Amino acid sequence: MDIKQIKSLVQLMVENDLTRIELREADTHILLRRGHPTIVAPHSGALPTAPVPAASPAAAPEVTAPAKAAEPDEHYIKSPMVGTFYAASDPESRPFATVGDTVAPDTVVCLVEAMKVFNEIKAEVTGRVTKVLVKNAQAVEFDQPLFAVAVA
Repeated sequence: MDIKQIKSLVQLMVENDLTRIELREADTHILLRRGHPTIVAPHSGALPTAPVPAASPAAAPEVTAPAKAAEPDEHYIKSPMVGTFYAASDPESRPFATVGDTVAPDTVVCLVEAMKVFNEIKAEVTGRVTKVLVKNAQAVEFDQPLFAVAVA
């Protein structure tokens, strides 16, 4: 198994809304689960997993229920990828963006971790954060709304 094969399996899972794929090939066993960042390869040892940082209550942003549709002057900041949402750079830090914060297009509002790479997500609009739609350390999907922003 190489990384391209694993990426294609992950894409297959997303496209078909699968939560689990398990493969055995020779002496390699791979188990992929969406929503749980776990890749198991006990026989080959080729794919070690790293621990997921624990969410700190102090770093948890205010979370509101997701809206069905954005208000006319409201814009959703959406996840550009499948991964894990982090509100802050580490559990002891203040969240990048909380309800009431003013953001500009270059303002980093969160991190989305995918395949052990932490990607900065920018607001891309000017406005005020009105809703945080996901919890810290929550798995997110491609194009899933993360924040609602009242556009200025």
